[in-house]
Amino acid sequence: MTTSALRRQVKNIVHNYSEAEIKVREATSNDPWGPSSSLMSEIADLTFNVVAFAEVMGMVWKRLNDSGKNWRHVYKALTLLDYLLKTGSERVAQQCRENAFTIQTLRDFQYVDRDGRDQGSNVREKARQLVCLLRDEDRLRQERSQALKTKERMAGGGTGGSGGVYGGIPPSYHPGRRTSQPSMAVLYGEEFSRSRGSPSSFNSSASSPRAASDLEQARPQTSGEEELQLQLALAMSREESQKSAMLDLVDIFGPSSGSQPPRGDPWPSAQPSCNSTSNPWDSVAVQSSTPVIGSP
Repeated sequence: MTTSALRRQVKNIVHNYSEAEIKVREATSNDPWGPSSSLMSEIADLTFNVVAFAEVMGMVWKRLNDSGKNWRHVYKALTLLDYLLKTGSERVAQQCRENAFTIQTLRDFQYVDRDGRDQGSNVREKARQLVCLLRDEDRLRQERSQALKTKERMAGGGTGGSGGVYGGIPPSYHPGRRTSQPSMAVLYGEEFSRSRGSPSSFNSSASSPRAASDLEQARPQTSGEEELQLQLALAMSREESQKSAMLDLVDIFGPSSGSQPPRGDPWPSAQPSCNSTSNPWDSVAVQSSTPVIGSP
């Protein structure tokens, strides 16, 4: 186990991250290789669970707002977001459009490493691709259709599928419970260099009929109930993020008079220009609701 992986596990325990949050942290780590397709597939399945969706997206937005030296966090979060847009819940695209400015800002991301290499170019290009994809609903719909067919075909062949029917509540997910994660070796596309270590396999355990019955009963029965659960989950996620930010401030500056944590953006906030006319993306204001910035 590498030092970074050990440090990540310690943080997972200290911050009591849920299973969904741990999976996202693993997929967007600082390791010099990309997230495995099997891990991203598991995360995509979790987005169909109302509670897990809020946890997954909350951690993704945190990674996207990370500092320049952690450019891999940002780049891998964009890579994961691209995968979720194509194979996850349709709510992923909806939330991305609501937080469009966060992704647009990354088109100006800057970071040059010690060797003088512009690592920010990878982030800028990936952000540009995502913005274009979100603007073109027809293209997104077509790519989702192709990606879902590919995923179902791979799951049917028994090549590391999630072990459940696509679009349902993942049977192995238990909110708030920490689990061990597979190592990151299989590349998503050709966007990262090959791992120097050998990949380890990950087999998800089959759930018992009783557990499956309990999860079926927990599934929202109506769209109104599902929306209510989503709002409650988002509220809980925001509350936990605010508490975490306040604790970080107390650790750094000591007890204060209850001042709010800073919410600055680490990158230039210049509004990017758009070529198309009457585009709803052009009207995104700086005051739009963006996720809380915090280092996990």
